[in-house]
Amino acid sequence: MTTGDAVTGERIAVLGPFEVSVDGRPVTLTAGRLRTVLVVLALSAGEPVTVDRLARAVWGEELPRDARRTAQLYVTRLRRRLGAEAIRTVPGGYVLDVEPDRVDAVRFTRLLDAAASATGVEAERALLVEALALWRGEPFEGARSAWLDGVEASRLVDRRLAALERRIELDLTTGRGADLVTELQSLTRLYPLRERFWGHLMTALYRAGRRADALDAYQRLYRLLTDELGIEPSQPIAEIHRGVLSGEAPLDPAAASGWLALPPPRQLPAATSHFAGRSSSLARLDALLPSEVDAHPATVVIAAIAGTAGVGKTALAVRWAHRVAHRFRDGHLYVNLRGFDPSNSPMRPAEAIRGFLHALGVPAHRVPDEPSDQIGLYRSLVAGRRMLVLLDNAHDANQVRALLPGTAGSVVVVTSRNQLTGLVAHSGAHLLTLDVLTAREATRVLQARIGGERVARERRAAEEIAEHCGRLPLGLTIVAARAVAHPDFPLAALAGELRDARGRIQALAGEDAVTDARSVFAWSYRQLTADAARLFRVLALHPGPDISAPAAASLAGLPRARVRELLAELARIHMLAEHAHGRYALHDLLRAYAVELAGGCESSDQRRAAVRRALDHYLHTAHAAAYRLNPHRDHPGAPTDPAPGVSPERLGDRPALLAWLAAERAVLLACVRQAVDSGLDGHAWQLAWALGGYLARSGRWQDWMATQSAALHALERLGDRYELARAHRGLARAHRQLGRLDDAQTHLRVALRLSGELGDRGGLGYTHHVLGQLSDMRGNLLGALDHAEHALRLFRSVNDVAGQAFALNSTGWCHARLGEHRQALALCAEALSLQQRIGDPYGEATSWDSLGYVHHRLGDGQRAIACYEASLVLRRDGGERYGEAWTLIRLGDARYAQGDSGAAGEAWRLAASILDELDHPDADKARVRLDQQA
Repeated sequence: MTTGDAVTGERIAVLGPFEVSVDGRPVTLTAGRLRTVLVVLALSAGEPVTVDRLARAVWGEELPRDARRTAQLYVTRLRRRLGAEAIRTVPGGYVLDVEPDRVDAVRFTRLLDAAASATGVEAERALLVEALALWRGEPFEGARSAWLDGVEASRLVDRRLAALERRIELDLTTGRGADLVTELQSLTRLYPLRERFWGHLMTALYRAGRRADALDAYQRLYRLLTDELGIEPSQPIAEIHRGVLSGEAPLDPAAASGWLALPPPRQLPAATSHFAGRSSSLARLDALLPSEVDAHPATVVIAAIAGTAGVGKTALAVRWAHRVAHRFRDGHLYVNLRGFDPSNSPMRPAEAIRGFLHALGVPAHRVPDEPSDQIGLYRSLVAGRRMLVLLDNAHDANQVRALLPGTAGSVVVVTSRNQLTGLVAHSGAHLLTLDVLTAREATRVLQARIGGERVARERRAAEEIAEHCGRLPLGLTIVAARAVAHPDFPLAALAGELRDARGRIQALAGEDAVTDARSVFAWSYRQLTADAARLFRVLALHPGPDISAPAAASLAGLPRARVRELLAELARIHMLAEHAHGRYALHDLLRAYAVELAGGCESSDQRRAAVRRALDHYLHTAHAAAYRLNPHRDHPGAPTDPAPGVSPERLGDRPALLAWLAAERAVLLACVRQAVDSGLDGHAWQLAWALGGYLARSGRWQDWMATQSAALHALERLGDRYELARAHRGLARAHRQLGRLDDAQTHLRVALRLSGELGDRGGLGYTHHVLGQLSDMRGNLLGALDHAEHALRLFRSVNDVAGQAFALNSTGWCHARLGEHRQALALCAEALSLQQRIGDPYGEATSWDSLGYVHHRLGDGQRAIACYEASLVLRRDGGERYGEAWTLIRLGDARYAQGDSGAAGEAWRLAASILDELDHPDADKARVRLDQQA
């Protein structure tokens, strides 16, 4: 073993009987608590674990007086057994030097995460099979503790069962059935209340020709649920039952409902590892479950947690939610409603509902246009379910009413600084007003974070620190971070500094909890270096919800390496949270404090310059990404040079470009709004254009429409009629995707008028191109052909070769749809020739697909297959998943016509899988073909 290098020779197995070996040699650990310490270190594989966390994992909340010392002794004993360098001492705790994949529980989790992002059914299934094969029995056999059993074991078992459900679902999707019956019968006996196993069993029995047994399985589940819980089987199970009765059972459970196509949503944020106190509040929340949920209440159970900023409402809600998560088999939904974010307006209920619908498996195309219909769909999906819904940081009762389920069975937890009396009066919410911590609880928080021995040595100083923090958890966390960073500082010295800071703050403000928090912030702020203090101030000017290190560098106008140091400095003292790798966010109370500081320390010109730098950063990075993803798109040209100090990100290949857009989507949407509000209209419309292609491809039609609407508003103020026409075209395309064809037509008429008045023949060409697509969607093929031919003439008149190729292919497609296949063949071949000449692989893929369609209609199956396969290569290389799926559907049609039903079914199944991944309703068109084939 060598310090700093992970030990490849160690292997630790906890998914069954506890086993540990070094370089293939078994190591025997006889003491149960010694095993527990090793397991806790192993589960963090390469990450630091504090002594207090080790102690609490071994003994729970009731620690013996010498807990820390005993935990340290256990570490010493482990080093003797594993090797002196196996466990390193680092600031704040210990690190077990082991490769993560050498710990079976960690490898299991990593494999599941990889499966969730895998491309294709077989790749996902292979990862799931590998992960499930790691299990040898019940987790942590021989290394038990209350913490391992109550927290880690339940988490791992839940993930194993979800992985089993998903693996079986994939088996069903790919045509397996009869061979799954025995396994599913065993699983329904072991886990009788997991309805998904029953749904899979019914489908497998039906597919095996055992229709009567499938109906009997439903009756057994029905009796079990009504007798045990007083509820009926869920809607997806009922749909499978109806299909078995009618003889039209779906090929796989996913066809019955999105609920079975996706694992249940698990959206809860991670719980803090240093939570302490609040036992009475937790007990009050616990009391809601047996009396209100299990006894079949007439209404939804709602817990409203109210309290001042920084008092720990979210921490309590998340802690309790994790404690009871296992009771909600149908999933957990979470949203931050931004009710008191000083830099953003509160989230609209419609935005939150769209997020919930996406989490529940509703494709973006199927989200209704009207907010009232969205609410209805959401409530229909959660009706009769056991779900936990956490609505964090609500502004008022009106913001949350639309998010409440309509029927009993679920529990809703709302947190807010307001009392939410309207929710109590009209919706029967149970109000829990959270006060600051008691003196004892505040001391326990410090013990958990600083260490029990240190607090015991300076008990009075610790109590004084707690009082100076107003016993607010947020303030205590910040002070504790500095105490941990400086273990040689006496707590009395820290208390004295806080005493001075609090006196200065109170000279200017009244005595309340927020004043206490501000005094802690001011005290901690003064510990920062000058550059870190300035970065903290300007972070308040960022629209949020979070920020990356490169964006923070542009915002501050500093080199990236320097800003990473400053972000680390802020995170160390909890003035900033790194909530995901490389992404940082401010607590809303800290953001409010930063806003105060920015207003007082930064001039208006400095604030505006910082905002401009941030918007420049996102605009130039997004614009470059959009252009590289599709260089032949109708584009407005490059934006003006960025301001001094801005360093746009240089992204890599297509996957890196798409990953950046996905990670920054919420920030980019906020930037469009900030640009409009700040009067930076040029940034607003150019950002909207840069986002348009990504939002269109990812199916985020509502966001697309919102950004294009903002672009229109900005361009109307600018009076730029040329770009205004382009924005109307973009908004028309968003409306078209949402099925609002009349609205799309209205915007295209405006675009047509503006481009005509400007003499912009290229703009007219793109407008007629979209008008042709609208006509095709309405079934007016002759109208579609007329628009395509008109667009072709216009593109030729301005020598737009890419536009000509698109129009030629569209014209050929219309002729093909009209049955004029020879004419279509010539036009699409001409389009392909142009695209190959200018290097437009995206256009090539489309034209190859059209040629395949035409050859198929002409009866030349082999040539059709060759064209489709050429299209597939280009679509896959370009990451065009939706286009790939439709080419696969048509390839399956061609192969089926050639008598190759096996290859046809394979293509259709793969197409359905891709469209499911994209949440696109066209997946049904692939399944119809599979059903007909069956």
